[in-house]
Formats: sequence, C-alpha cells, structure tokens
Amino acid sequence: QVQLVESGGGLVQAGGSLRLSCAASGSIISINVMGWYRQAPGKQREWVAAITSGGSTNYADSVKDRFTISRDNAKNTVYLQMNSLKPEDTAVYYCNAGTVVTGTGRYLRLWGQGTLVTVSS
Repeated sequence: QVQLVESGGGLVQAGGSLRLSCAASGSIISINVMGWYRQAPGKQREWVAAITSGGSTNYADSVKDRFTISRDNAKNTVYLQMNSLKPEDTAVYYCNAGTVVTGTGRYLRLWGQGTLVTVSS
C-alpha cells in the first residue's frame, strides 16, 4: 500500500522553529510534486509550499522567507523547515504528493494523515 506518513509536529513558542517530515512508502516509481497544506481551526485548507522532483520550489506569500521546503528523492521524503513561527501558523499540516506513479502502474494523488503544529504567543 502506498501512503504518506508525516512526523515532526508539536508545540513551540512564537519565534521558534520546527521541522516536518513526510515519507512516502510502498512500491513507488516516481513522484512529480510534493508539498504541504495546512488547515487552521475553523478555516479552509490552504496550500503552503511545493517542490518538484527537479527541486523547483514555490511558497505561499504568508510563509515566504520563513519556511523552506526540501526533498530527498531517493527516500521519497519531503521536509518543511519552519522558522520564525507565528501564532497564526497554528494548524494541522498535511503532506501531499502527486502524481505518484506506483510499481503496479497506478497514478495517484496522496495525502498524509496530518500533523498538528501549535505556536504559542
């Protein structure tokens, strides 16, 4: 079974840092884009950052210059380094991967289970 497993969430004070990880497991041939979304309480899920297999990155304006996305293609893992965290960054962070080409010839878009990041003021 192909799936995404996230880790690294937690509680941090404003101004602090956290690093999220998301590993894709299973029979995977390739993953085009990997990224992160977040959903704050009472709000819609929003896109945060994305990275292609070639290393091109994009960020939401709200996190630009504070967050850094990176990936290890050999490990099918994406990371989100979050610095200068603010209380408004509090949310459940979801990893996303697509298009995932599996060893059985399927083309998938996957979501992780989410990891909670809480930033206290």
